[in-house]
Amino acid sequence: MTSLADGSTTVFVATCDLAGLVRGRSVPSAAHDAVLRSGTGWVPANLAISSFGPIAPDNVFGSRGDLRLVPDAATAVGIPADGADPGMQLYLADQTLPDGQPWACCPRTFLRDALTELRERTGLEVVAAFEHEFVLGALPESAPFSLRRFRDAEPFGTDLVRLLEHVGLEPETWIPEYGDGQFELTLRPAEALVAADRAVLLKELVRDLARRRGLPVTFAPLLAGDGVGNGVHIHLSLRDASGRPALYDPQRPGRLSTTGARFSAGVLAHAPALVGLTAPSPVSFLRLTPHRWSVGGVYLAEHNREALLRICPTTALGGSDPGAQFNLEYRAADATANPWLALGALIRAGLAGLTGTYDEPTVWSEETDESELAHLPPLPASLDEALDELEKDQTVRSWFDPQLLATHLSVKRSELAQLDGLDDAERIQRVRNVY
Repeated sequence: MTSLADGSTTVFVATCDLAGLVRGRSVPSAAHDAVLRSGTGWVPANLAISSFGPIAPDNVFGSRGDLRLVPDAATAVGIPADGADPGMQLYLADQTLPDGQPWACCPRTFLRDALTELRERTGLEVVAAFEHEFVLGALPESAPFSLRRFRDAEPFGTDLVRLLEHVGLEPETWIPEYGDGQFELTLRPAEALVAADRAVLLKELVRDLARRRGLPVTFAPLLAGDGVGNGVHIHLSLRDASGRPALYDPQRPGRLSTTGARFSAGVLAHAPALVGLTAPSPVSFLRLTPHRWSVGGVYLAEHNREALLRICPTTALGGSDPGAQFNLEYRAADATANPWLALGALIRAGLAGLTGTYDEPTVWSEETDESELAHLPPLPASLDEALDELEKDQTVRSWFDPQLLATHLSVKRSELAQLDGLDDAERIQRVRNVY
């Protein structure tokens, strides 16, 4: 059995819901081994809880049914005791039926099934990484990217990196960012399910440490209408059955292989629906506009931080292999999304491109003038529009159990309704308070 963290008095078994929030149940440490074997109780309607609290009014599950939260021992995170705060053992769980069979509406199962289908139909595996931005409050004013901001965040920054290393999340970079009090944290690329699990855990570990250090923190996509927003960039690469990079071909435009171009075609074709899953808050689309270094249009480009899909740079310094580094970055996501659903949907879209008949997209070079990109399709202008696109895209609909999709639409529309009548500043503040 997995050992408990020093000083643990409780075990928390968790899932991530459609609002991108971690919820679950705890048991005493004495029940650790038992909960690993048989999980703990859960309720289908919990999936329909909105980010602001109430269950969506047209919850398809009603008051019926029972589930189990069955922890995955491989996700164990032992948060050590810290001063007056006791240690805690945290697990991510699959939501299953009472007999242990998969539940069709479990977001983690959705990602696992997408990966299985990709492997079975193409022989490909996904390596991924999530790049998070967030804002720490209560820090002195400082310049973007500056050493001063980096040092002003101490000892929080060093404590955070140590914690992430201690629990095995493999931090790669911890940097001061452009916005006021903004930081960026990246983890090393990993197998797709592990990467998504780490994206779920990362936010909770940051929030928990910030609470213990008396620092306010938010991952909200926007803090002010004219301010810099917090995104979550999802990096994807493909490996063939022998573990070789499948996206890289130095002889093709952008060095993107035929496989990579076809995968990209599926993501671009279904982008209007995908953003209803990857940027699903009532204020997300205030950030996803041109000239904000977020997403200026639905296109594929080299090294352009306004492209929906960016071909990331590589280096040959120190004998590094460009093919092993080569990856695509999906930029229309934020921390209000469920990482399992977001990554699973991107993989399903890429699989549609690999197995369907989609036109190969243009790779816009780094030298392309902005005026040449102005005619390319924009993203939906609001969450309302994105949800409508999601509802009418029959290909995307086919990836989901009908109850899972209906619940997502219901939760998101209930969140919009709860903010109805507020101006943008009030809506931004409500979302900021949650995330």
